[in-house]
Amino acid sequence: MSMNVAVIGAGAWGIALSLQMARTGANVYLWSRKELPNPTNRTLSRLDCVPLPETITVSNQFPTQADITFLTVPLQHMRSILPHVSGNSPLIACCKGVETTSLKFPLEILEEFYPQREHGALSGPNFAHEVAKGYPTASVIASKHPELAQEWANKLSTSTFRLYANHDPIGVEIGGAAKNVFAIAAGLAMGAGLGENARASIITRGIAELSRLSIGLGGEPMTLSGLAGVGDMILTCTGQGSRNYSLGVELGQGKKLQEILAQRTTVAEGVTTAPALLKRAKQHHVNTPIIEAVTHILNEEITVQTAQNILMSRPLGNE
Repeated sequence: MSMNVAVIGAGAWGIALSLQMARTGANVYLWSRKELPNPTNRTLSRLDCVPLPETITVSNQFPTQADITFLTVPLQHMRSILPHVSGNSPLIACCKGVETTSLKFPLEILEEFYPQREHGALSGPNFAHEVAKGYPTASVIASKHPELAQEWANKLSTSTFRLYANHDPIGVEIGGAAKNVFAIAAGLAMGAGLGENARASIITRGIAELSRLSIGLGGEPMTLSGLAGVGDMILTCTGQGSRNYSLGVELGQGKKLQEILAQRTTVAEGVTTAPALLKRAKQHHVNTPIIEAVTHILNEEITVQTAQNILMSRPLGNE
């Protein structure tokens, strides 16, 4: 019998994930706030490179039954959506970041709303348009219950989408949130003409910050050496399709943040994640100099040159 999969949120990632779930043979129900598919070619505007098969139903009504539910709405809007997500199916958070009001990660918000339901997080180096087209992709699905993560990985993997089970959702969510901040930093370096060496240093020292955060918040640093950490960092800090990296490039070139955001229809999660993640880090007494520098640049408190001077003049230490 085919699985019934619900995907909440018809942004680019929600559409791509729906297409991938359809490849498993599942019947997919995609919730869209407003838009329905173009009747001529069955595409949605957020990702119109691949038509939707008939096994994907798009509706403005929330699904009532599913074997598994993926949440792909932006994190800052997830709290307003959750009261409408009925049923008892496992909830898989596919959004990345830290809620600005509560400083919570996605699974902490799910636990607040639905403590009795099974929860998990899906993360990794995933550009939506590549997943939609069926390009080879590897990702992580994490749960504090290892047997559930393995069950989901087995059911949802295909020949082009390989899922690895993980038992450290804290580490996975830290990697997914922080990589967007480091992508802005990498973009800033390139936009300001600081060179490839600077970008490589940001990525590498960013991974060190991820490891410290993971230890401080109760996760496992080894998780950050995998797909949810290093893998996602490499893609987001170097890929031309990265929204956060391209935003950093424009900032580094001297454009104002509000000017950049006004010209975009997509979300660069690192903008809201940076200050929230910095507050969370300070609560746990974790030193995160790159995240702090990005936060101050976004707030227009310091320039890129000042951030460079601060970071390069920090006390020397061992790696």
